[in-house]
Amino acid sequence: MLRDSLFLLIFFILLVIWLISWLAFHVAGGLIHLLLVIAVIALVIHLLRGRGRPA
Repeated sequence: MLRDSLFLLIFFILLVIWLISWLAFHVAGGLIHLLLVIAVIALVIHLLRGRGRPA
């Protein structure tokens, strides 16, 4: 009995850790793509404006 409950406890702990890490990396993956899009937009704006006047 104790072995079965210990197995279930370990299973649920690992399941919760897996879900938390999956959500964290899923959100982080979205943020990385958002940052890449912002970087490309900034590059395009920089290229369209050309060089600025020297100070």
